[in-house]
Amino acid sequence: MALLLLVADQASKWWVLHGLDLPALRNLALVQAGPFGLDLTMVWNRGVTFGLLSGEGPLNHVLLALLAAGIAGFLLRWLVRAETRMVALALGAVIGGAVGNVIDRLRFGAVVDFIRAHAWGWDWYVFNIADAGIVCGVLALLADAVLRKPAQP
Repeated sequence: MALLLLVADQASKWWVLHGLDLPALRNLALVQAGPFGLDLTMVWNRGVTFGLLSGEGPLNHVLLALLAAGIAGFLLRWLVRAETRMVALALGAVIGGAVGNVIDRLRFGAVVDFIRAHAWGWDWYVFNIADAGIVCGVLALLADAVLRKPAQP
């Protein structure tokens, strides 16, 4: 799962930057279905999730990359001891997403975000495939923690 998500993330970012040249287009409407819309919008995210901790220091991107790599290492250790297939897949999604964003930080000094969802005049934060994998993986881990029946002795 981690490798699949990482490849999909990096391929989509390559397409956005080089195939589509979204930085020159800035915005491209994809789908509008009633009040719901999906656009491609170029954003360089220098912070973490939702733009938090977006400092402008010369080493900010390196420190955030090291933090994300450390978290991915911790999750990889957890993955080795995953109790269920769902936990393993969820951890793989989080690890793949984290590594995809670490690669961006080290290459560009920021993460390539480009998917914008909106409805009824409300916009969600611009995100990428790595972010979607991280969020889905965390939600699956939470669901597993809340819904899994305790092991029988």
